[in-house]
Amino acid sequence: MTYRHFPPWLILMGLITALGPLAIDMYLPAFVAIADDLQASTDTIELSLASFFIGLAIGQGVYGPLSDRFGRKPPLLFGLALYTLAAAVCALVPSGEALVAIRFVQALGGCAGMVIARAIVRDKTEPQDAAKAFSMLILIIGVAPILAPIAGSWVLSVSGWRAIFWFQVFAGTACLLWAWLGLQETHPGDDRKLSFRRVGADYLELLRHRSFMGFSLTAALAMGGFYTYLASTPALMVRGYGFTPEQYAMLFGTNAAGFILMSQINAVLLRRRSMLTVLRAAIWIQPLAGITLGVMTLVNPLPPLWLLAPVMWVLISSIGLISPNASAAALTQPGLRVGTASALLGMLQFSLATFIVIVVGSLSNITARPLGIVMMITSVAAILVLTWVARPERCQVRPMTTHQRDELLEEQHISK
Repeated sequence: MTYRHFPPWLILMGLITALGPLAIDMYLPAFVAIADDLQASTDTIELSLASFFIGLAIGQGVYGPLSDRFGRKPPLLFGLALYTLAAAVCALVPSGEALVAIRFVQALGGCAGMVIARAIVRDKTEPQDAAKAFSMLILIIGVAPILAPIAGSWVLSVSGWRAIFWFQVFAGTACLLWAWLGLQETHPGDDRKLSFRRVGADYLELLRHRSFMGFSLTAALAMGGFYTYLASTPALMVRGYGFTPEQYAMLFGTNAAGFILMSQINAVLLRRRSMLTVLRAAIWIQPLAGITLGVMTLVNPLPPLWLLAPVMWVLISSIGLISPNASAAALTQPGLRVGTASALLGMLQFSLATFIVIVVGSLSNITARPLGIVMMITSVAAILVLTWVARPERCQVRPMTTHQRDELLEEQHISK
């Protein structure tokens, strides 16, 4: 199989995977408008982001076993239908509390594509072609965090915030019809009954694995800076700094571009250096930026934007060097069941994201201080966990193939 052009099925996988980031990033510029229209606080609207992360955390642990047992297509179609239906309900909600509840349901549907699309790529490609397929998939989905806020701000200015969710209905319906009519089953499933006891034992074994948990928590804490940014900046930039939704979308896109840039630089570095070498060097960037940001906001709760924005850019961009390598180190520990380990890694990441969003929402006061303090804590915690729990100088990892490297970089774009 050659990949001179994007095969239609791979484009479909990219679009399905991008539904998750689309649902997260597209409505961020509308936080204030949603709160005003529903007569709710911005804290309540921020909880809708937390509930979405809870749904992603729970759903990731479910769709993997289901797709192995019943095949890829049935759970994928179910997830896409649920995502689309929930998006329509989001467009009609009468209150902020209802939005929080329905966003949880939407995430349960949206995470199906995040999990099953990767499995379909594995099913349809040989090992030597998989790396090329994942590289193309990255190009398709990598632009979602940049374009989604810009598209959301444009839709908001033209038709109001409810149209953002109607756009998600359109996207979900298009992907559902394409998958139903054009996607062939790539894994027929098996006859084994799902054993909750076996799955539970596998998860318990992973929770006791020091190196796996250390690297997984390092990856999750590094991503914690990004989720802090997601939760705090919509209201901060619009109400604290007077941004228009369009200006906020451009700021968001700049930081997302930095993350993607560092992810690609990371791929180049891995050709000459081991992932642990890159990780041990890169892990220092984020706490230096985090401490700078924390001190800056403690001194001045609303620091000048020309000081705040560059430090945030460095912190967010550094995640592209840290989280993929920490994830790779976690999943290449000897003796792991990689599928279960990957699911637990995702659940840890989005569970932490949920906690951070709730904490930031409770501290929200339209200043940059909650942003700076939480980013400082997560970045310092990441380097402490890596040093004292993961202990990279003592751990063993299996050699990382090009296929694994591209897959893990692709997963990082998805979690964003």
